[in-house]
Amino acid sequence: MDFSQFLSLLRARIWVFLATLVVTVATTIGISLIMQPQYKATTTLVFDSKGMDPILGAMLPVQMMPGYLATQVDVIQSHRVALEVVKMLRASENAALRAKWTQETQGKGKFEDWFAATLLDKLDVKPSRESSVMEVNFTWSDGGAAAAIADAFAIAYQRVNLELRVEPARQSAAWFDDRLKQLRTSLEIAQSKLNNYQREKGFTAQDERLDLETARLAELSGQYTQAQAQAADSTSRQRQVNEFLTKGASGETVPDVLANPLVQNLKATLSLSEGRLQQTRSQLGANHPEVKRLEADVEGQRAKLRSEISQAAASLGQAAKIAQKREEQLRAALADQKTRLLKMSQGRDEMQVLMKEVESAQRAYDAVAQRAQQTNLESQASQSTVSVLTRAVPPVDPSFPKMFLNILLAVFLGSMLGVGVALLLEALNRRVRTVRDLAEAVGAPVLGALGSDKAAVKAARGWRKAKVKKSLVPSTAVSAAAVR
Repeated sequence: MDFSQFLSLLRARIWVFLATLVVTVATTIGISLIMQPQYKATTTLVFDSKGMDPILGAMLPVQMMPGYLATQVDVIQSHRVALEVVKMLRASENAALRAKWTQETQGKGKFEDWFAATLLDKLDVKPSRESSVMEVNFTWSDGGAAAAIADAFAIAYQRVNLELRVEPARQSAAWFDDRLKQLRTSLEIAQSKLNNYQREKGFTAQDERLDLETARLAELSGQYTQAQAQAADSTSRQRQVNEFLTKGASGETVPDVLANPLVQNLKATLSLSEGRLQQTRSQLGANHPEVKRLEADVEGQRAKLRSEISQAAASLGQAAKIAQKREEQLRAALADQKTRLLKMSQGRDEMQVLMKEVESAQRAYDAVAQRAQQTNLESQASQSTVSVLTRAVPPVDPSFPKMFLNILLAVFLGSMLGVGVALLLEALNRRVRTVRDLAEAVGAPVLGALGSDKAAVKAARGWRKAKVKKSLVPSTAVSAAAVR
């Protein structure tokens, strides 16, 4: 079918086409008038993509990525946010909504879940592609209610978003509190062990006795070395005296005896006395009383010298014994000091171990305490990264149905439907309306068309195509009338 055939068909079925168009438009207008108008309110949110953490003071990472925005869209459209909106609106106190819930669900389930699902069906969230702004659209039969619910979704999302940030911090804070109690107990136990040990052993963290005992050990060691030398010297001198005396030598020949100052004085005095005795004897004679007195005096001095020599020799043995005893005493004191110093060093080592345990427990406690303080501050955060850019304004005109748009769509669809109905009727009752229709009907070419009066045209339009056989029409047939 060419365009001329289509136009002729449409002219012939014009009333069917118009009737279909009118019915379609009228039906659309009627339905649009019957349908309850719906109003759409929009609240816009803006996300803080970067900033400084008020707790840690660090820069927050960039969050404005497609995955993050898609996640936030899912959060806004989540059942949790919808339940928060239901609580904010106090929908459970609305008798009409409860009656509708009872009618639709026969009282099964929870009213809050049912109304939350109803709200989510009316919610539409659209993130911006090139910015951090997001639209929260809500459609409802009342414009004021639509704006209020849209704002409620924005506020509920802010709360849920903040809770999603705070809840992990609260859980971490609780864990850190328990861990902090354990570390505090461990620290107290370690400190108690250290205090008890210091009390038992007499040590302190700043104890200087180890240095004093070390100095005492050095002093005793020096004294012992000196005593050893003195004892060896005294023993050698005593041995020398014993050898002289064993050989029958006089004590006067012993060098140590001769070195005695008293012996030397007595010998000098004796020499002077003997000289005077010899002089007096030569002058007065051997039996003179003065000579006798000088002889007695010389004899007394000799006896005294012998006594002093014996005492000097004996004193060498006594000095050797004293030096040996002093050496033994210093040896024992030195050994005792070494033992004491060793025990003190061991005690200090054990105390150092306990002090290290206390320091380790203190460091662990301080680290956990610092982290626990941070998590506690994070768990008490009240600032969200989402802000309401613009609140919803109650719409004046409904977003659905739109009468003008519906009429345009109805005209278009009615026109298409009218054309379809006309083609269907033409297919069921095919008629010859043009020269091409005649040629197609008889299966032979049309040589010409005669006349152009309206009667011939009407006669030509009255022909039917159905069941026309080629054998009944000659191949040179010519139409009897001009066909438009």
